[in-house]
Amino acid sequence: MSQRMVAVTACPTGVAHTFMAAEALKTAAEKLGYLLNVETRGSVGARDLLSDDDIRQADVVIIAADIDTDLSRFVGKRIYRTSTSAALKNPQQVLQQAGESATVYNTAASGRSGGTKNQLPSVYKHLMTGVSHMLPLVVAGGLCIALSFVFGIEAFKQPGTLAAALMDIGGKAAFALMVPVLAGYISYSIADRPGLAPGLIGGMLAATGGAGFLGGIVAGFLAGYTARFLTQKIRLPASMEALKPVLVIPLLATLVTGLIMIFVVGGPVARVMAGLTNFLASMTTANAVLLGVLLGAMQCFDLGGPVNKAAYTFGVGLLASHTYGPMAAIMASGMVPALGMGISTWLAKTKFSQQEREAGKASFVLGLCFISEGAIPFAARDPIRVIPSTMTGGALAGGMSMYFGCTLMAPHGGLFVLAIPNAVDHVGLYLLAIITGSLVTGAMYALLKPGLALTTVKS
Repeated sequence: MSQRMVAVTACPTGVAHTFMAAEALKTAAEKLGYLLNVETRGSVGARDLLSDDDIRQADVVIIAADIDTDLSRFVGKRIYRTSTSAALKNPQQVLQQAGESATVYNTAASGRSGGTKNQLPSVYKHLMTGVSHMLPLVVAGGLCIALSFVFGIEAFKQPGTLAAALMDIGGKAAFALMVPVLAGYISYSIADRPGLAPGLIGGMLAATGGAGFLGGIVAGFLAGYTARFLTQKIRLPASMEALKPVLVIPLLATLVTGLIMIFVVGGPVARVMAGLTNFLASMTTANAVLLGVLLGAMQCFDLGGPVNKAAYTFGVGLLASHTYGPMAAIMASGMVPALGMGISTWLAKTKFSQQEREAGKASFVLGLCFISEGAIPFAARDPIRVIPSTMTGGALAGGMSMYFGCTLMAPHGGLFVLAIPNAVDHVGLYLLAIITGSLVTGAMYALLKPGLALTTVKS
């Protein structure tokens, strides 16, 4: 009898890994003869929701997620946790390991997120949960600010105008919420609902105290672990237990977090953030290029993995302090891997199979949308040649973007953001950086890749 499984996929941005991992798992399940239903939790919300019957009939539940997910509906089921990257690169292996090593999920024994030895490091997962909830605010806020500049760079200074209203929406509302939401959902990921209020309040203290996104990260982890510790240690009579998650834990965790942020860590972190902002603002051309090269190489190293997300989070966090250059370098370099693989399949057609050439076309389109994961099928087959090629082109694109002084108001959207007036500064030079980096990656891999005959012999 074939195995019956259900899966949930979710990634921080909810754009690429979420759906590509779901598709990979479905394809692998068909090959193995498994019955599989997959629920995706992307940027557009949950799709293909698992029904109660789906969950009840499933032998195994696979959680392929890079962010925190609610597992309360899976209590008593065998759960296997992994990342979206693992599900995308090795879907058959994930399905087989799930059948062999999934463990029964019990909230008391497993905590909020459950776990297996294959789950992501908890600190990374909690951080990505916060980032994923913050991103829509960054995108909406950045684009509203960019639209306000359509009427002139200083038009927003005139009260009562549309430009001023757009700046209020983007700069005073959306951007003001970025750090509190980041901190709140880091804390929520750690401690569930009792951690949300302390995290939001700690994040607001970080934002108003000048500690920025670094302070928000500190506040989120501080609030979350404080709330979780108090939840585990405080015991109340049964008649008062209902007060614990809505009154006792939020109050005590908020007091601890707030006082520590104000009197202990807030000031030092604010000074670090101010120093970082001043350094970025006063960088020489050489330093700017070096930073662009580093961020570009990181963005192209693991194509959506922890190193990629570290660079991306750095760029997104700086938007709150109105530092837009690093984000431009990050998006330029992030487009290079997928674009480069598409170019490579065109430059060296005879070295690629028909299936690879079709994948190259899809990869090119994904690259235009700033979805670097389009290069993953190529990197999975030939990492020794693909990764150096993507890192070289990405580093070049990032360095050129910083050299040209390009800035970016929104952290996603690819080439489509360029159509919004003032969303990108120096649009022509920005395009030049993206095209140059992509051509270098495409040409480099076209030269390095062995021909089909040689590939066949090696395999």
